[in-house]
Amino acid sequence: MKFAIVVNVSRENALVLARELAEWLAERNVDYVFETLSAEKLHIEHSVPIEELGKHCDAFISLGGDGTLLFASHYAVTKPVIGVNAGYLGFLTEFTQAEMFSAIETVLNGSYSIHTRSQLEATVRIDNQFQHLRALNDVVIEKGAYSRIPTFIIKLDGELLSSYRADGIIIATSTGSTAYSMSAGGPIIAPKSNVFVITPICPHMLTVRPIVISDEKSIEVSVDAPDGFFPLNCDGTLKKMLSPQEIITVKKSSVIINLVANESRNYSEILRNKLLWGREHNFGQ
Repeated sequence: MKFAIVVNVSRENALVLARELAEWLAERNVDYVFETLSAEKLHIEHSVPIEELGKHCDAFISLGGDGTLLFASHYAVTKPVIGVNAGYLGFLTEFTQAEMFSAIETVLNGSYSIHTRSQLEATVRIDNQFQHLRALNDVVIEKGAYSRIPTFIIKLDGELLSSYRADGIIIATSTGSTAYSMSAGGPIIAPKSNVFVITPICPHMLTVRPIVISDEKSIEVSVDAPDGFFPLNCDGTLKKMLSPQEIITVKKSSVIINLVANESRNYSEILRNKLLWGREHNFGQ
């Protein structure tokens, strides 16, 4: 078993945790390698570029927040990912720092279980070629620096759903429902639900609401505007500036993500702890 380790190098506690992890693995003669940027920050000589890690390793360890796990998962593809939370909210990172070593031991002895998560696939033309971009959380088209309010045209399986005048459109998986979509007023959806949610950002129409659809649907989005360019983001990373009337297609990806599960917690507990649900009933106790 060989582990690939990806660290949020902007967090000092993640770097401290990475040093402890490297020492712990070395003491047990467990093979590991850091991705290049993490290794440079930790002054470790041997490293592998993030694009090549999946070829050299059997499992990934992410030390950071949800953003670090999203970054690692894109390169892990279907290999198991242990998410250790060294950030703040952390919906995706299953394990606390205190649980890190026990989580790794379950992977080493083969007693771990997996949360399988679906991804989105956005098809768009880049450099005169159609490219397929994957996103675990969401695909977002925004108005960016455009000074007016554009109209977003959305079709489901080729049939018009609606035209939204808004600051942007979020298409999120059930996993991503607790990310940008939730901040924009979208619903929280239990993981592994076979649905997507389309959430408008600051719609300029009183009747517009988020809509939950089957993940078997194919979604087409274009921006109706006389000019301008509009950012296309996948999991928070800018992929292209879209032109007016340019169409992108979003559907369920055939590539899944395998997150190592924390058997000591359930989703209801995560929501209560992360969102502080029910705390008003215990006020003053």
